[in-house]
Amino acid sequence: MKLLSAAQTRALDQATIQAQHISSLDLMERAATALTNWLLEELRPAYDTEFHVFCGPGNNGGDGLAVARQLHGLGYAPRVWLLPASRHSADFTHNRQQLPAALACEEIRPAHLPALAPDAVVLDALFGTGLSRPLDGPAAAVVRHLNAAAATVVAIDLPSGLLADAPQPADSPVVQARYTLSFELPKLAFLLPQNADFVGDWHVLPIGLDQEVIHKITVDNYFVTAADLQGCFPKRPKFSHKGTFGHALLLAGSRGKVGAAVLASQACLRGGVGLLTTRVPAVGYDILQMSAPEAMCLADPAADYVTELPDLTPYAAVGMGPGLGQHEATRAVLAQLLDTARVPLVLDADALNLLGAHPDLLARLPPDTLLTPHPKEFERLVGEPARDDYHRLDQLRDFARRYRCYCVLKGAHTALATPEGIVYFNSTGNPGMATGGSGDVLTGLLLALRADKRLSPLHAALLGLYAHGRAGDLALPHTGPAGLLAGDIVRFLGPALGELVNW
Repeated sequence: MKLLSAAQTRALDQATIQAQHISSLDLMERAATALTNWLLEELRPAYDTEFHVFCGPGNNGGDGLAVARQLHGLGYAPRVWLLPASRHSADFTHNRQQLPAALACEEIRPAHLPALAPDAVVLDALFGTGLSRPLDGPAAAVVRHLNAAAATVVAIDLPSGLLADAPQPADSPVVQARYTLSFELPKLAFLLPQNADFVGDWHVLPIGLDQEVIHKITVDNYFVTAADLQGCFPKRPKFSHKGTFGHALLLAGSRGKVGAAVLASQACLRGGVGLLTTRVPAVGYDILQMSAPEAMCLADPAADYVTELPDLTPYAAVGMGPGLGQHEATRAVLAQLLDTARVPLVLDADALNLLGAHPDLLARLPPDTLLTPHPKEFERLVGEPARDDYHRLDQLRDFARRYRCYCVLKGAHTALATPEGIVYFNSTGNPGMATGGSGDVLTGLLLALRADKRLSPLHAALLGLYAHGRAGDLALPHTGPAGLLAGDIVRFLGPALGELVNW
């Protein structure tokens, strides 16, 4: 799914109107119908539910007016509150005129804002994606009033006060919605941590925007769903053998952190690798042989950390990092790997920390290397903290371009940047996955997929991110969010990948 800018969203509306030979009012009525249906189906309000619809002077307000009219026609008694303004859009004016006389509608007076009961439903139709500056005056007063109430606030398109394509100025007033309803496509703003308290739970409502027009729009941000990946995981041929799916090498573990090597090994095996060899320090040999017997184990001569790189000839992909430690001998192994590897690399955890501590190694990354940092590890890689989530996204894009790599930034909507500067946001996963070892599982899974030569670097990364989150979602009903462990994610990797097989 493409993530459009505010300007592209407005252009898409106009292109749809022209391509489908409809009026802007027809499109607004579609949007209002989708909103009304969602409110009734998801909130299931009783007929005596207190509805308040706060409308701005533009088309977002026009949407709100149309919803109020539809609710009134269905037997509800919404109250409409109009923000004072000297000018109104034509579609707002039309829908204002269409309100039945019996529907309560009055102008907002900032000094006398309506009381909002805790069980009331408030529709935020003040401003949508067209806002280009922070709110002030009466609009800001209304937003603060809504945020102080305990009512259920539902934002149309975008919470009022939230900028669609830019970082939010500190302390600027923004509606804190419980739900945000977007038309046809999600917004980039929904996917950034700094906006979570404003957006709440977001949903996409189809309203028939022209798909051919959407297909032609050029973007550099995507939101990846199951529909985008369906059939991308290759079916196993009847006469395949373990060599068909690649032999992977994993360099992981140090004294006290052999568990990371175990989790990554188990995930690699569950991810479908044909063969796996795991290189661990000698202290981890017995542990790995018992915990992941399907893997072959190479014990390093050193007891506590990895000091030697084995011959890379047999391997289709190499992963390095989980629980590895940052000893000087281990740094030398990483440098040797970067200089000699001729197969795909997956680097995580301490391999990334070594890169951050020794920036000269970054220039030696082979093309298409896959890195999987969390935000703090990424900060070490780029050498400076991000000012905000938009800046961090720019850093991610620039980093992937500069080093010709695929870089994953882990989070609630994990982002993958490609060497071309395109960013893909993942749609799966849940807060229960915020637990130690989850990242090690992702590394092992990505290593398995990169060892499968049938997959491109992009598809391997996207499939891995999606299946990792989906496995966590499948585990959640069995464990609950507090009880979900990294090992539970491993358990469900096979079923998660199976959902995406091209049968």
